[in-house]
Amino acid sequence: MIDHEVFNDLAIIALDTFKDKPTSLTKGQQEASLLLWTSADGHSKLGVWECQPGRFTADRSTAGEYCHIITGRATVTNVDGINSHEIKAGDLLVLPQGWKGEWIIHEHMRKFFIIDASHNLK
Repeated sequence: MIDHEVFNDLAIIALDTFKDKPTSLTKGQQEASLLLWTSADGHSKLGVWECQPGRFTADRSTAGEYCHIITGRATVTNVDGINSHEIKAGDLLVLPQGWKGEWIIHEHMRKFFIIDASHNLK
Protein backbone atom coordinates (compact mmCIF):
# COMPACT_ATOMS: atom_id res chain seq x y z
CA MET A 1 0.00 0.00 0.00
CA ILE A 2 1.18 3.51 -0.79
CA ASP A 3 0.52 5.98 2.01
CA HIS A 4 0.19 9.76 1.90
CA GLU A 5 2.23 12.31 3.87
CA VAL A 6 1.42 15.72 5.33
CA PHE A 7 3.90 18.50 6.09
CA ASN A 8 2.56 21.31 8.26
CA ASP A 9 3.46 24.98 8.60
CA LEU A 10 5.97 25.32 5.75
CA ALA A 11 6.39 28.97 6.70
CA ILE A 12 8.02 27.98 10.00
CA ILE A 13 9.28 24.41 9.53
CA ALA A 14 12.92 24.14 10.69
CA LEU A 15 15.49 23.92 7.90
CA ASP A 16 19.04 22.59 7.80
CA THR A 17 21.95 24.90 8.72
CA PHE A 18 22.64 27.92 6.51
CA LYS A 19 25.64 27.42 4.20
CA ASP A 20 27.36 29.50 1.52
CA LYS A 21 25.40 29.48 -1.75
CA PRO A 22 27.69 27.83 -4.36
CA THR A 23 26.40 29.84 -7.36
CA SER A 24 26.24 33.18 -5.54
CA LEU A 25 27.58 36.35 -7.15
CA THR A 26 27.30 38.11 -3.76
CA LYS A 27 30.04 37.38 -1.24
CA GLY A 28 28.70 35.76 1.94
CA GLN A 29 25.22 34.93 0.61
CA GLN A 30 23.86 31.82 2.34
CA GLU A 31 21.01 29.38 1.85
CA ALA A 32 19.29 26.63 3.80
CA SER A 33 16.83 23.94 2.78
CA LEU A 34 14.95 20.88 3.87
CA LEU A 35 14.07 18.06 1.49
CA LEU A 36 10.58 16.88 2.47
CA TRP A 37 9.89 14.08 -0.02
CA THR A 38 11.50 12.26 -2.93
CA SER A 39 9.61 10.02 -5.36
CA ALA A 40 10.52 6.33 -5.42
CA ASP A 41 12.26 6.78 -8.81
CA GLY A 42 14.15 9.86 -7.55
CA HIS A 43 12.89 12.09 -10.38
CA SER A 44 10.66 14.33 -8.25
CA LYS A 45 11.69 16.16 -5.09
CA LEU A 46 9.76 18.51 -2.81
CA GLY A 47 11.24 20.79 -0.22
CA VAL A 48 11.55 24.18 1.44
CA TRP A 49 14.41 26.59 0.72
CA GLU A 50 15.52 29.93 2.15
CA CYS A 51 18.09 32.39 0.89
CA GLN A 52 19.56 35.65 2.10
CA PRO A 53 19.57 38.79 -0.07
CA GLY A 54 22.04 38.85 -2.96
CA ARG A 55 22.54 37.59 -6.54
CA PHE A 56 23.08 34.08 -7.85
CA THR A 57 22.91 32.10 -11.07
CA ALA A 58 20.59 29.14 -11.62
CA ASP A 59 20.64 26.35 -14.19
CA ARG A 60 17.61 24.12 -14.73
CA SER A 61 19.14 22.15 -17.65
CA THR A 62 18.33 18.74 -16.19
CA ALA A 63 15.10 19.38 -14.27
CA GLY A 64 12.25 21.88 -14.12
CA GLU A 65 11.45 23.71 -10.91
CA TYR A 66 8.13 25.00 -9.62
CA CYS A 67 8.28 27.45 -6.70
CA HIS A 68 5.57 28.80 -4.43
CA ILE A 69 7.00 31.87 -2.72
CA ILE A 70 6.18 31.84 0.99
CA THR A 71 8.02 34.98 2.11
CA GLY A 72 10.36 37.54 0.59
CA ARG A 73 10.84 39.23 -2.75
CA ALA A 74 13.17 38.64 -5.70
CA THR A 75 13.72 39.39 -9.38
CA VAL A 76 14.27 36.42 -11.71
CA THR A 77 15.81 37.06 -15.15
CA ASN A 78 16.52 34.78 -18.11
CA VAL A 79 20.20 34.30 -18.99
CA ASP A 80 19.69 36.49 -22.10
CA GLY A 81 18.49 39.34 -19.85
CA ILE A 82 15.31 39.82 -21.86
CA ASN A 83 12.59 38.28 -19.66
CA SER A 84 12.58 39.53 -16.05
CA HIS A 85 9.89 39.22 -13.37
CA GLU A 86 9.63 40.32 -9.76
CA ILE A 87 8.22 37.60 -7.50
CA LYS A 88 6.90 37.90 -3.97
CA ALA A 89 5.02 36.01 -1.26
CA GLY A 90 2.03 34.20 -2.71
CA ASP A 91 3.44 33.94 -6.25
CA LEU A 92 4.07 30.75 -8.22
CA LEU A 93 7.21 30.68 -10.36
CA VAL A 94 7.67 28.09 -13.13
CA LEU A 95 11.22 27.43 -14.35
CA PRO A 96 10.85 24.83 -17.13
CA GLN A 97 13.55 22.26 -17.76
CA GLY A 98 16.24 23.98 -19.84
CA TRP A 99 15.83 27.40 -18.16
CA LYS A 100 18.97 29.33 -17.15
CA GLY A 101 19.20 32.71 -15.52
CA GLU A 102 19.82 34.83 -12.46
CA TRP A 103 18.02 35.56 -9.22
CA ILE A 104 18.35 38.77 -7.22
CA ILE A 105 16.94 38.26 -3.73
CA HIS A 106 15.77 41.67 -2.45
CA GLU A 107 14.21 40.41 0.82
CA HIS A 108 15.12 37.20 2.65
CA MET A 109 13.15 34.53 0.80
CA ARG A 110 11.51 31.24 1.69
CA LYS A 111 9.90 29.06 -0.96
CA PHE A 112 8.32 25.65 -1.34
CA PHE A 113 9.82 23.92 -4.38
CA ILE A 114 9.16 20.95 -6.62
CA ILE A 115 12.02 19.67 -8.78
CA ASP A 116 10.81 17.55 -11.70
CA ALA A 117 13.37 15.57 -13.72
CA SER A 118 10.79 13.25 -15.29
CA HIS A 119 11.62 14.58 -18.79
CA ASN A 120 15.01 12.86 -18.41
CA LEU A 121 13.30 9.45 -18.51
CA LYS A 122 13.41 9.26 -22.32
